[in-house]
Amino acid sequence: MPFYNPAVSCILSLMLTKLQGQIERITYFNEENGFTIARVKVYGEHELVTIAGNLMSPAPGEILSMEGEWVNHPKYGRQFKVATYQTKVPATSYGIEKYLGSGLIKGIGPVMAKRIVKVFGEETFAIIEKDVRKLTQVEGIGTKRIAIIKKAWDEQKEIREVIVFLQTHGVSSGYATKIFKQYGNQSIGIVKKNPYKLATDIFGIGFITADKIAEKLGFDKSSELRVEAGIIYVLHHLSEEGHVYYPYELLIEKCREMLQVERDVIVKAFGTISLDRRIIIEDLNENPDEFKENNKAVYLAKYHFCETSIARRLRYLLGSRKSAGYTDPEKAIEWVQRQLSIQLAEKQKLAVKSALENKVLVITGGPGTGKTTIINAILKILSRFNCMIMLAAPTGRAAKRMVETTGYEAKTIHRLLEYNFKQGGFTRNEENPLSCDVLVVDEASMIDTILMHHLIKAVPAPALFILVGDVHQLPSVGAGTILKDIIESGSVPVVTLTEIFRQAKESQIIINAHKINQGIIPHFSLQQDDTDFYFIQQEDPARVLDIIIKLVKQRIPDKFGFDPINDIQVLTPMHKGIIGAGNLNTELQNALNPGENTLVSGMKSFRVNDKVMQIRNNYDKEVFNGDIGRISAMDRENQEVIIIFDGRKVAYDYADLDEITLSYAVSVHKSQGSEYPAVVIPLLTQHYILLQRNLIYTAVTRGKKLVVLVGTKKALAIAVKNDKTQKRYTYLRYRLMENQSE
Repeated sequence: MPFYNPAVSCILSLMLTKLQGQIERITYFNEENGFTIARVKVYGEHELVTIAGNLMSPAPGEILSMEGEWVNHPKYGRQFKVATYQTKVPATSYGIEKYLGSGLIKGIGPVMAKRIVKVFGEETFAIIEKDVRKLTQVEGIGTKRIAIIKKAWDEQKEIREVIVFLQTHGVSSGYATKIFKQYGNQSIGIVKKNPYKLATDIFGIGFITADKIAEKLGFDKSSELRVEAGIIYVLHHLSEEGHVYYPYELLIEKCREMLQVERDVIVKAFGTISLDRRIIIEDLNENPDEFKENNKAVYLAKYHFCETSIARRLRYLLGSRKSAGYTDPEKAIEWVQRQLSIQLAEKQKLAVKSALENKVLVITGGPGTGKTTIINAILKILSRFNCMIMLAAPTGRAAKRMVETTGYEAKTIHRLLEYNFKQGGFTRNEENPLSCDVLVVDEASMIDTILMHHLIKAVPAPALFILVGDVHQLPSVGAGTILKDIIESGSVPVVTLTEIFRQAKESQIIINAHKINQGIIPHFSLQQDDTDFYFIQQEDPARVLDIIIKLVKQRIPDKFGFDPINDIQVLTPMHKGIIGAGNLNTELQNALNPGENTLVSGMKSFRVNDKVMQIRNNYDKEVFNGDIGRISAMDRENQEVIIIFDGRKVAYDYADLDEITLSYAVSVHKSQGSEYPAVVIPLLTQHYILLQRNLIYTAVTRGKKLVVLVGTKKALAIAVKNDKTQKRYTYLRYRLMENQSE
């Protein structure tokens, strides 16, 4: 199928060198732009030739007729730079085997390709195309596998047509499979009619990409489809920054800046999508002073529905009766202290008393302040009354920790609410509430607006609902500041724990975490042999990278006995740069899990035994944003990668690999709800924009037994002194206050 780079003119092509060869192997492939480095077998050349250029889904075995020029790369030497090319399917048995064994056709791997070509030789493609049932003559191929091969072969032909069309209009080949999977044979028609559908329907394709396609298809900048999609895109982008709504005038300015159209065009589009109920515009005129200048709030419809629903449901729970009256709190506290052989502090007694007297309760405090002790005491008392108790947390790791500290079963909130993929929603709700008398949710600071909406509507009216969390940690990754808003509204009883207990005082991690939270720079002793908190001074980013690799690979395992992959987690404030999550993952992968057997997917490379993280909720697989697993196998024949999450095997199709990323290093935000035996944190002034107190506090409190900071004390000081967190536009606090006054 021919492919031409439109940037190269016919005149230039006359000056280019021609080269024909067969792809032996793909060294590098970038899904975003199709840039490929490959090794090619060229007639007349004794050694393989390196080619580089933008190719369309290249596969080993393909024959390329190329035009380009020979260049000398300063690092990699002589290579052929491809300007234009045409592809041909291989004609020789060797080429056919290479092509089929590349993993391009699902159901055929290297071993099966060899068997097929041994039987049919150069007629292989004709057999698959016209008489596929003859493949039963090959050992190991039955009716089921033939169906898989036939389907994959037909899809590849159709996908190629889609790829050619999409690449002509600015879409990388990496998204073609996803688009085809979503729309099938209608792909081209749908893209032509409304390319902006791609931004809402397909994970990984945003408005910017869709807009480029639309431009090439001739859509005007002021097109209604474009402006409406642009507004929705901006609001989605703002929700990813944590905003539940955005002020009307500020939003108009952001949309004008991005779309480059006049204000009246945007205002008109606001009206259209407001009538369609895709957005909700709410007047805040009669509310607190901070809203006087920004008197209109613009919500994506789902966020407005969820925020108002949370306020309404919380009021309902607060006003309903408990399932049972409990014993005298004072007697219960005396009893539980004897049972657990402990002496509760005054604030802890207050928390237990509040749990017995109220319907909804928030318990907040930093590490070492006794939150776990309180929960165990409350559960001990309530179990005496045969209460049905449920425990939950936003992440699998946090839920697992609840099991370890309480002895009760705990689930992630998603599993607790029982998501039904076929129905496309949670089965637990107002009509089918959870079967419990008590629900305790830990790490409540992580709960975002949408998840809280689903959770609170499934809480039974008579049940006791307890939220436990550290309000000083980073807010949720998703939109909202739920725990903070509930506390500040004054609508719910809150117990704030501040006292650090004796055992916790022995940990420099806990002592320094509280210092950071108070704006005090941690103290570092010169005698650090027996501490659990270290600081390594280094300001050169390249040296910081080297130190981190040595710490994770050798120094920490040798001194403390921690496993480099399972026990040590690198937490970084940034995604980009030398010590951003992206580069750290590449370097740590090469250091901790080297190997030649690498699967390249877009700009990411995966190997068996890699530590990986899920980066979006996938209800079908029951794997959620932030879950960490290990790659256990790669099946190139069936184009699947098997990942183990908490002992459970989950299969990923190659097309779904953009849902996972390496997780030797993760952002501090992504570490929320998790604890690790050891954490290593790079901290430099180049992180200036992200150097905030709650960020460094959250990072430090992830370490259970060891924390190592690598960077400069200046950067640490900037972070500790900066308690100005990025403002998030939410209105839940005031909705709850309104409910109180009614």
